[in-house]
Amino acid sequence: MTQNTDTSREVSLTAHDLPLHCPRTDSPLWARHPRVFLDVLKTGEAACPYCGTKYRFSGEKPKGHH
Repeated sequence: MTQNTDTSREVSLTAHDLPLHCPRTDSPLWARHPRVFLDVLKTGEAACPYCGTKYRFSGEKPKGHH
C-alpha cells in the first residue's frame, strides 16, 4: 500500500468539528479512503495515515476532555 506523503493539506478545526474522522463528509468521492478516527485533542494535531492530511485543533477543548 502506498501512502500519499503530501503534507501541504492542512485543516483547522474547532470543537464543533469533533469527533474527527478522515476523510471528511464533504470530501469528493475520488478522495475517499477507509474512514479513520483521529485524536486531535491529545497534542493539538493529527495526521491521517492514509492521505497525509494534517489536522490542527484550535480553540477551547470540549468539556470532559483533558
